[in-house]
Amino acid sequence: MLTETSLAALVESAVAADLTVATAESLTGGMVAATLVQVPGSSGMFQGGIIAYQNTIKERLLGVSASLLETLGAVDPQVACAMALGACTAAGARVGISTTGVAGPEPHQGKDVGHVYIGVAFDGEAKSYEYHFAGDREMIRVQATQEAISLLEQVIHAAGEQKL
Repeated sequence: MLTETSLAALVESAVAADLTVATAESLTGGMVAATLVQVPGSSGMFQGGIIAYQNTIKERLLGVSASLLETLGAVDPQVACAMALGACTAAGARVGISTTGVAGPEPHQGKDVGHVYIGVAFDGEAKSYEYHFAGDREMIRVQATQEAISLLEQVIHAAGEQKL
């Protein structure tokens, strides 16, 4: 569970590790960015975010390949990685976090409600993580946001360890 204290520690650790962060959000609609910026001092690490709800925005602003979106759909691990990398490029950040998935109430592009991918990019390399959340639309979005922040904490912790 995210707390004010844990978020403040995340921001402090990112600043100490000289990490800059950007977000690319579809499913969460800006919730990850909003969670980060509620912390005083977050401007020391958070560069900005792009809410890319439509595929055309994923293409234009994040550089996600149109053929990738047409072939695989927006809810895909490769798309999550491309979004995270695109956030880094667009904002000049070392770390990018992306969210894409189906919040419901209906399945989308053959994916069930609650099927989510979170992409994490760090210094030009990206990895995606697959989740199957339960609950209503809001619960799925909150769970995805919490997991995205948790993944961000892991990246920041690992980068801080490398810096020592």
